Amino acid sequence: MYKDDSERLTGIVLAGGLSSRMGHDKTRLHVHGDSEPDLLVYTCKLLESVCSEVWISSRDVKPHADGYLWVKDEVEGTGPIGGIMTSLRAAQGPVLVLSCDLPFMDTPLLQKLIDFWKARPEGTLQTTFLQKETGFIEALVSIYEFEALPLFERAVDLGIYKLSRVIPEEHQHRLPYSQQESLPFFNVNYPADLEMARRIIAAI
Repeated sequence: MYKDDSERLTGIVLAGGLSSRMGHDKTRLHVHGDSEPDLLVYTCKLLESVCSEVWISSRDVKPHADGYLWVKDEVEGTGPIGGIMTSLRAAQGPVLVLSCDLPFMDTPLLQKLIDFWKARPEGTLQTTFLQKETGFIEALVSIYEFEALPLFERAVDLGIYKLSRVIPEEHQHRLPYSQQESLPFFNVNYPADLEMARRIIAAI
């Protein structure tokens, strides 16, 4: 936990998806076993290990995880962009956002991102991971500065809902990783992804 206010980060669990590709609410999936926390609680606890406080961003349905502030989307139907916009406005400071469907994400990697964020150059609005071989950025595992709020508001006004288009590249601080290091970014969208994740866990 950060005691210095200059290093305070609000952790935001993005849990507002419809889970339409999964066919049922994936926040309640027990990927690590029936006796282990479901994906929503797992993600909350991850952020709790590195952030000063943790909120859950979702649509009009109150999340089932107890003990966390619920930040309801101000504008519905805008996806993660709307959730981050609402969270930035509420936090009035930087937020570490994490999608709720990453069963292999861990505390050391989030801490690595935070340490990288502390060394960000002036003008940075987003600190994120960059997949070296593809150039793909992990927009759903990122730290967004409060100063990025006008860009989110503008995107919503223009009907731009692709998160990777919100922050210009020159305002991104990117931490590279290789495809061999990509397991923490494996996300569970489809039933086949869930089956694959469970097989990987069983093999570890």
